[in-house]
Amino acid sequence: MEQLSTTAGRGFALLFRGIKALRPQRPIHLEGVSLTGAIDRLPPGRRSGISWLDTAGTVRVQARLSRSIGLPGPLPDIVGLALRIQAGSESFDVLLASTGMSGASRFILTPHRFASEADFTTLMPYQGNRGPVLLAARPLDSALRLPARPEAFRQALGDRVWTLWLYHSALRGSWTRFATMSLSLDPTQQDTDRRFDPLLHPLPGAGTYRWTRNLREPSYTTAREPR
Repeated sequence: MEQLSTTAGRGFALLFRGIKALRPQRPIHLEGVSLTGAIDRLPPGRRSGISWLDTAGTVRVQARLSRSIGLPGPLPDIVGLALRIQAGSESFDVLLASTGMSGASRFILTPHRFASEADFTTLMPYQGNRGPVLLAARPLDSALRLPARPEAFRQALGDRVWTLWLYHSALRGSWTRFATMSLSLDPTQQDTDRRFDPLLHPLPGAGTYRWTRNLREPSYTTAREPR
């Protein structure tokens, strides 16, 4: 597994380097929407084995919604939702992408035209003290139709609040809801140049499997390189 993940990680980095030659600012997720809000964590039900997830409380969150590949507007695209979450005087990052949530679909990237119709997962697991842990987000209000295209998303959301439920799960099996996230348009900026990186800003109480680091780190390093 380690050798395979190392080889794959190097391959992804080469691909990113090629794309970055054309898109020096961001190889993927070129345009986005800056959002701000709060995460309200519930008293723990089924524990995840990661301390932050298993502790009730309310924290601030900064988020960025974006389309991954940047396909022409009418076409569906993989939707990304990046979170920077306050944890005391520090903060940490969580990266979510549009997938399914049932069975193996939680590991399969799924394109969407509407962000409000997408489920999101972390794809790669965190290492908890009870085993691997995936995170997921699911929009609550199905009547709120929010296009994935940044400008259309801003216009559709307006001054309303986008509410998502947050879940954790093992690699398979049912999901446990642990929080509610409420997001609104950031009044200070339409987009952000903030770089979200869960390796540099890890989830408190969670470890990182070596194979997930091998897959991610080369591409993230390439993305952080100066233009």
